[in-house]
Amino acid sequence: MKIVINKCYGSFAISKEAAEYMAKLGCERAKKELEQSKNTIFYGYGIVLGMISDSYDRTDPLLIKAVEVLKEKANGYHAKLKVVEIPDDIDYIINEYYGFEKIHEIRSQLILG
Repeated sequence: MKIVINKCYGSFAISKEAAEYMAKLGCERAKKELEQSKNTIFYGYGIVLGMISDSYDRTDPLLIKAVEVLKEKANGYHAKLKVVEIPDDIDYIINEYYGFEKIHEIRSQLILG
């Protein structure tokens, strides 16, 4: 499974160019974020009023494609986006420290009673 994470201090954010690329490919979240930011600054966090979830799905194939195709041009303000790959059957969490993100496996514990 491919996942997009931020590999620098700052925060996860895509560029306006990446959002426009994703919108052309059909990403509704990118379309709405671009529309909502027409008269203001574009932040690229994927936060859209009226949509469930507060940001881009890091496994979204359109986000992954944008980062792979646009490379550095996909990076938003204070971001260095990277596509990483983990096994499909792993439960994971993205941890961050001042915006610098790492993926950690969630290990379930079997409790015998």
